[in-house]
Amino acid sequence: MTSLAIETTNLTKRYGDNVALAPLDLAVPLGQRVSLIGHNGSGKTTLIRMLAGMLEPTAGTASINGSASGTTDARAALSYLSDQPVFYDDLSVWQHLEYVARLHHTDAWEDHAHDLLDRVGLTERADDLPTTFSRGLKQKASIALAFVRPFDLMLIDEPFVGLDRMGREALLELLTWAHGDGATLVVATHELSSVTASERLIALADGEVLFDGDPDDADPNSLADGVFDRRAPE
Repeated sequence: MTSLAIETTNLTKRYGDNVALAPLDLAVPLGQRVSLIGHNGSGKTTLIRMLAGMLEPTAGTASINGSASGTTDARAALSYLSDQPVFYDDLSVWQHLEYVARLHHTDAWEDHAHDLLDRVGLTERADDLPTTFSRGLKQKASIALAFVRPFDLMLIDEPFVGLDRMGREALLELLTWAHGDGATLVVATHELSSVTASERLIALADGEVLFDGDPDDADPNSLADGVFDRRAPE
């Protein structure tokens, strides 16, 4: 069995002459909590979407738990929490939870789903259509969906955008719980409390890695801004 949750070799994404992600060799051990930071256009979302199998690389390879990204085994191992939640038009929050849980053959999911809704403050909105929600409520619903199913790896792209304090605290608690349960976490974020809770920090700028190591070894002024780059933060 592989000891790596994520492994990339020469992983690259280009759009014509524009390099969205320079050739990247990355190894993330099982169970590691990683924060990924960088300015808008630095390559964070590009990397996460290629790992999730949502975006084809221009060159190189990526694997999840030893399986090529985008394959059935890789998709089964990971949960993806996007910064742009997408929902079915005709399903309520609860129906979404049931659909995702059953799709991943989750046993006794109902109690867990109730707990998730309570944590994010959506218990009273369980029968409502999330497509009608505000940006913040949509993000809370997507958090519940991401955590209702089993996963070995969670890929998270700017999850704190639009969340109120209750939502932010609930998400941080869920991330800590998942990590304590052995999950690997990769969080693209500018949330300082999430960065400092991580074991590893990777900073990107213009598609290249500027820093990869212990957050305590990084420039604290840059950490406070949530950016290691030459541009304005997102």
